[in-house]
Amino acid sequence: MPVYPWQTEVWQRLTGARQRLPHALLLQGRRGIGKRDFALALANWLLCQAPTPHGPCRHCRACHLLAVGNHADLRLIEPLEGEEEGRAVRQIAIAQVRELEDFVGLSTHQEGARVIVIHPAEAMNPAAANALLKTLEEPAENTVFLLVSHKPRQLLPTVVSRCRTVAMPLPDEEMARAWLESQGVIDARLCLALAGGAPLEALRYADGEYLAARGVFLAALGEPAKLDWLKLAEQGARQDLASQIDWLQKWLYDLVAVRLARRVRYNPDFAPRLRELGAGVKVEALLRFVRELEGVRRHLDHPLNPQLLLETVFLAYQRAVMTQNG
Repeated sequence: MPVYPWQTEVWQRLTGARQRLPHALLLQGRRGIGKRDFALALANWLLCQAPTPHGPCRHCRACHLLAVGNHADLRLIEPLEGEEEGRAVRQIAIAQVRELEDFVGLSTHQEGARVIVIHPAEAMNPAAANALLKTLEEPAENTVFLLVSHKPRQLLPTVVSRCRTVAMPLPDEEMARAWLESQGVIDARLCLALAGGAPLEALRYADGEYLAARGVFLAALGEPAKLDWLKLAEQGARQDLASQIDWLQKWLYDLVAVRLARRVRYNPDFAPRLRELGAGVKVEALLRFVRELEGVRRHLDHPLNPQLLLETVFLAYQRAVMTQNG
């Protein structure tokens, strides 16, 4: 697993104090900045039999086992598909956490450390979080928990209190753009803006077809008086709903932002149109629509009629934006 350039300082700080590392670390920060990769790199380093300041040695038996995903002293706990109140959910269940009780109670296979990575930690349901708490309160020898969280406020305070919190950094724009360009991303500036500055998230947007579809979509939003919401909904029903709602939410954020602060965050390629459209926007009307859209997003998994849903959304958008011109 790589350690990204913006993580170097944190890496040096943690690996320089191996003997003083606590039994549980909470790696928290924005989604899309490489926290999971960092946790796995740190786990590999802790399990390596001849670690260097720069990372695992890559040559010992432990490193070979890690390379093929077969190290018996490493556990990666991530959400499983499940169901809650009749809808599909992804969560970390209590059974996954309870399995750790046997894991930490056994001797290590490689006579070294034992590492558990939980990602994202906020995906634990309440029962799972409470089960983990018991294990954290009575840590086994040579056992390190690495909890990764995008939303630490959703964690039980008692779980957080038993971890050392590590704030994972968001890179500055210059470093993030340079890294994206090194990965072959053509329009790094735009992709980074769409991702809110998170470089790994930005990689998701570095797709020509995706950016072209977004461009057509936003061009339609930029002309609310001419918006054919029926046609747009018919076309959108055959495309990814989540992406369209995401584009719309970020467009609304920028409309409000240009009205209040004359700044565009997510859509720099549409900045002139956003400033023109947002100059007289009625912020209250847009914020009401933003709240309605948040409710729509929470129920996108299984819409009964995607086209009808989009018709409702686009008509509501047109009304909210046209209110500013009325």
